[in-house]
Amino acid sequence: MPEARLQKILSVFEGKRGALISILQRVQEEFGYLPEETLKEIATFLKLPRSQVFSVATFYAHFYLTRRGDHIVRVCQGTACHVRGARDILETAQHCLGIRTGQTTEDYKYSLERVACVGSCALAPIMAVDDTIHVQVTSKEVVQILVNDEHDKGEKEIESKKSQSVEERG
Repeated sequence: MPEARLQKILSVFEGKRGALISILQRVQEEFGYLPEETLKEIATFLKLPRSQVFSVATFYAHFYLTRRGDHIVRVCQGTACHVRGARDILETAQHCLGIRTGQTTEDYKYSLERVACVGSCALAPIMAVDDTIHVQVTSKEVVQILVNDEHDKGEKEIESKKSQSVEERG
């Protein structure tokens, strides 16, 4: 952990004891996660018990204590997605990546998460890789996306699949 990068972040919050969450956010933006050593340094800087800093870092789901993958794969498990096969989509993603939900591949290329809902229920099931949404995704497409590294091709699918849905209802 480059000390200079951390010190630059901390210097912005000099004398601001109530800035714990803001500091954690900035550190995670900079490093991608919150390394344990950094949490100790933040506690010392803010003159807080380490347990308090760790409690805050583990309370909020958007803070990560381990390094995450370069690409975040999110599989929707909401009701509409569940009814339309989200369990198979998640299992296929786990098999392709060789990891379970909440884990990161050894090469730090992918992290896999399940999410409650992405708000596109009419296009279920949904899988997102970073900011690219894959709609009405099938297990076969999951393999194509993850194994063949085609995770950036989903946005183009959305408009064509929306058009198909409208035409089918037509």
